[in-house]
Amino acid sequence: MTPAPLKAAVPLSVVESIDVRVGTIQRVDEVAGSRKLLRLTVSFGDHSRSILSGMKQERSDPHQLVGRQALFIVNLEPKRMAGELSEGMLFDVGYADGLLPALVVPERPVPDGTRAG
Repeated sequence: MTPAPLKAAVPLSVVESIDVRVGTIQRVDEVAGSRKLLRLTVSFGDHSRSILSGMKQERSDPHQLVGRQALFIVNLEPKRMAGELSEGMLFDVGYADGLLPALVVPERPVPDGTRAG
């Protein structure tokens, strides 16, 4: 793989405005009528959220994600997809480069809701 060119520089304030947190995937469900979307129920310590992810065709058994920690963007405006509301975004790597996406995970278990940065 040849890495893509770097994007234009942004001020640090842009990065600081994104709230990335560790969450534990508690449940994985299919979204009715969607070929791509899965609904992840994710614990962030003091609350859980429903986060939709277009990873259905990328994994032979998406239920293996249950119990795994990953990074999520939690301060995006909620977005309606396939008739359901997504309350964040899974932070993964590889998709934009045509690779099989991989979760971005903490080096060791940390409390749900731990902030990145």
